[in-house]
This record gives sequence, C-alpha cells and structure tokens, in this order.
Amino acid sequence: MAVPFRKTSKAVKRKRRTHFKLSLPGMVACPNCNESKLAHHICKSCGYYKGKEVMSK
Repeated sequence: MAVPFRKTSKAVKRKRRTHFKLSLPGMVACPNCNESKLAHHICKSCGYYKGKEVMSK
C-alpha cells in the first residue's frame, strides 16, 4: 500500500480545500410583500406562492 513520503503541510491542505465552502441559498424578493424568500418556496411573511395565497396567517 502506498504511503506518503512527507507529511502534508497545513498550507497545502488548506489550499486544496479552498473550494469546499458553503454557498448561499437562492434568495429572491417576494412579489407580494417584497420580503426576501427562498426561490420556489412559500413566503414566510405573507404566505403567498406564485401570486396565490397558499397559507393563511
């Protein structure tokens, strides 16, 4: 079985992991109340989805 010849330094390890980061979810403005909401989800503040009231307060 292959074994690394040298220890991987912290700098090399961190440079390799620069692409493993969290991404922000797609937020859009609600057309009904202009609150920010997740795309393709019901608005939490007004309860509308695609111009129709889906959930009442």
